[in-house]
Amino acid sequence: MDMSLPAPTVRTTCPYCGVGCGVTATVKPGTIPIIAGDARHAASGGRLCVKGAALGETLDLDGRLLYPHIREEGAMRRAGWDEALERVAGGFARIIEEYGPDAVALYVSGQLLTEDYYVANKFMKGYVGSANIDTNSRLCMSSSVAGHKRAFGEDLVPGCYEDFELADLVVLVGSNTAWCHPTLFQRILKAKEARPGLRIVAIDPRRTATCELADLHLPIKPGTDVWLFNGLLTYLARHGHADAAFVQAQTEGLEGALATADTDCSDPVQVARICRVDPGKLLAFYEAFAASDKVVSAYSQGVNQSSSGTDKVNAIINCHLLTGRIGRPGMGPFSLTGQPNAMGGREVGGLANMLAAHMDLDNPAQRELVRSFWDAPRIADKPGLKAVDLFRAVEEGKVKAVWIMATNPLVSLPDAEKVRRALDKCELVVVSDIVAATDTNDYADVLLPALGWGEKDGTVTNSERRISRQRAFLPAPGEARADWRALCEVARRMGFTGFGYEDAHAIFDEHARLSGWRNDAHNRRVFDISGLAGMHRKDYDALEPVQWPVAPGSSEGTQRLFADCRFAHANGKARFIATAPRAPVHAVDEDFPLALNTGRLRDQWHTMTRTGKSPRLANHAPEPTIDLHPHDALLCGVREGELARVTSRWGAMVARVAHGGGIARGSVFVPIHWSGQTASDARVGALVNPVVDPVSGEPEFKHTPVRVEPFVVEWQAFVLSRTPLAVDKVANWTRVQGAGFVRYELGGRGPAQAGWARTLLDVDEEADWIEYDDAGAGVYRAAHLVEGRLQACIFVTRGGALPPRQWLAGLFAQETLAPGERATLLAGRAPLAGADPGPTVCSCFGVGRNTIYAAIRKQGLETTAQVTSCLKAGGNCGSCVPEIGKLLAEARCGESERG
Repeated sequence: MDMSLPAPTVRTTCPYCGVGCGVTATVKPGTIPIIAGDARHAASGGRLCVKGAALGETLDLDGRLLYPHIREEGAMRRAGWDEALERVAGGFARIIEEYGPDAVALYVSGQLLTEDYYVANKFMKGYVGSANIDTNSRLCMSSSVAGHKRAFGEDLVPGCYEDFELADLVVLVGSNTAWCHPTLFQRILKAKEARPGLRIVAIDPRRTATCELADLHLPIKPGTDVWLFNGLLTYLARHGHADAAFVQAQTEGLEGALATADTDCSDPVQVARICRVDPGKLLAFYEAFAASDKVVSAYSQGVNQSSSGTDKVNAIINCHLLTGRIGRPGMGPFSLTGQPNAMGGREVGGLANMLAAHMDLDNPAQRELVRSFWDAPRIADKPGLKAVDLFRAVEEGKVKAVWIMATNPLVSLPDAEKVRRALDKCELVVVSDIVAATDTNDYADVLLPALGWGEKDGTVTNSERRISRQRAFLPAPGEARADWRALCEVARRMGFTGFGYEDAHAIFDEHARLSGWRNDAHNRRVFDISGLAGMHRKDYDALEPVQWPVAPGSSEGTQRLFADCRFAHANGKARFIATAPRAPVHAVDEDFPLALNTGRLRDQWHTMTRTGKSPRLANHAPEPTIDLHPHDALLCGVREGELARVTSRWGAMVARVAHGGGIARGSVFVPIHWSGQTASDARVGALVNPVVDPVSGEPEFKHTPVRVEPFVVEWQAFVLSRTPLAVDKVANWTRVQGAGFVRYELGGRGPAQAGWARTLLDVDEEADWIEYDDAGAGVYRAAHLVEGRLQACIFVTRGGALPPRQWLAGLFAQETLAPGERATLLAGRAPLAGADPGPTVCSCFGVGRNTIYAAIRKQGLETTAQVTSCLKAGGNCGSCVPEIGKLLAEARCGESERG
């Protein structure tokens, strides 16, 4: 290759959240691809959050599953693709013949591309003849799907991201948008800078980073969203804010919805008492909603992940229907999806109760329509098992074979120990993944290596219905194959026709043609991308992001839905849904007095199989925490910085106590990201109750009764090591990737002295080993050097504080240690004041807390903009801006106290 030529740049999309940001990857042989935001992509305009910006750091092949494997006599061995596919096809065929099609299942993921999803659904629903295919999207947005279908007649998100910029009021409900959808949140903040009159209301039990930047925060009691929005509905109706003409002509069901809301929610003071919010703030929200014509109400997992999630969605939509605030610029209800292709999966029937192209499984005419288009031998005629029920059926022996793709249910599902028991008993467990070691893979009978981001080719659809290309810019590693290709190979081996696709383009074309198949006045569906059917391969390769629907004969998309006030129900009207408030199924009690809430952290994604490879993403939150109010910690007998156990009726976990400052009494927050690969006992899914929404089947991730109690260890330690260590015998451990080293946080019982440390670090007697041991103070420290280069270090305490990690971590970047650094190594702090940056605040630019605080104090900085100008911190994705704001406030308080 002529190295003088510019490196090729490929336009693709980010594989993380549902914002669907455009990404450019510039590839030069022998170097890490350069990742940047795609300024031409309408969803993001060149913005990337820190996770997207760090994608290049996650593309190595360490830990990749590169070849098929088969389990024999309890052990996995490498196999060829033909043998592995024969095992899968033969196992599925045998079980279907003996027990029927409902004895097999697929469990897939919003990480799949639309083309993968399409083939999986065609395979199961049209050829196997069972709807037993569900997705981990069931865990994050199925309540929104159900709410949309009840209100609109189809799973439809009416608006677009531009509406957030045009709105006068943005209501963020159960969504830490600043952390979970950062580039979209930055668009909102930029709009607010341009129009200070734009108001932001955050409705969340926790005071999150989003709440820090909102004009009004309503910290409602977990599970009371329906009371809140039923109260808003009655307030709007009683104070004359209904759009009577719209309601009369375009909706039905208002009388029933109002009657239900009036039962408990007609008095704002009573609603405030139920929701545990200040009545004045509640009325301020109601008045702001009433006074603002352009209102966007965006909701995410805090609404969806509930045993009443569908009702919460409809309670929000009801308020928009009453006021006619839908279908026009700057207004409407808006579901923020969690995964990059959760909506693409919905388009092809990815849920167990749906058919492809937004058709209904319980509609005989639509079932026949899909069957005839596919020329399938059969079609599933009843809904399949939803995620939680699916693995319950596996444990009960009703489902005897399951194929899991691109997800880790042993970590992510509620009551995760049940999933472990299910997979352990299942006759045939097939897993397609890019990672060799996951909690789920330990139970696989067949492992199939899949293509990962940067290697696979197809489309995804983001939260605003925008279809974008995800393009390959890396070669397939080892023998990895696209998921759709593995499915097609199994289908052909089972004797099924209709799976002879040559590439992703052919699958997309069929998907587009099905969306327009008999889509007429008698069977009208809003989802229609038939305008994209018939593209040549080069046109598919060059496809620009486009929002559906895309009408026949056109390649132009549709920015907003319902501009004509026609909805997808047969009579063209939207429906108000009566939403009777109800509390979470499991209430706190004396044995389990706290309510567990789970969710994401700023810089991590799902179970960290990708983000966990990036050192800079690990720095902000390097280990799992139990965030609870200091008063609750006192009652539980636990202290900040120490280990504690959280226990529910379903399981338990261990993590370190933290006081984030944003959680109300009676609640606990634990992040979802840690698995058996990264911690000894921190899978929060093991605690979560398996109760689901009766309509959507979405689990109750936001409210599980728990108790917190001390997890007693005799000593605590951390280790930084260039090589992985065997720490399984330690009472508690977590592992995270650093820059050139692995970081372990340990808690143990029994001896922790020189001999133990040498054994743990695998250091012989001849090694360059320095140590400090103060048995009386309970302190032990040691370091291993190789030719002057730091190889590993360990710091142990039996009661005191451990040194900061940041300066020590920086020593691993050096080829040799300077004499002063070696001399002060065991002190655990830099020889020069100011050399330790402190815990990371801005991951984009690697700026620590100490650095920011020192700059604020020394240079008299007063605003986040000044901090950004001085240090760059906060100048990229902006998700650290709330934390910078807290540091500014701390500095002001410090000056005030000294004054």
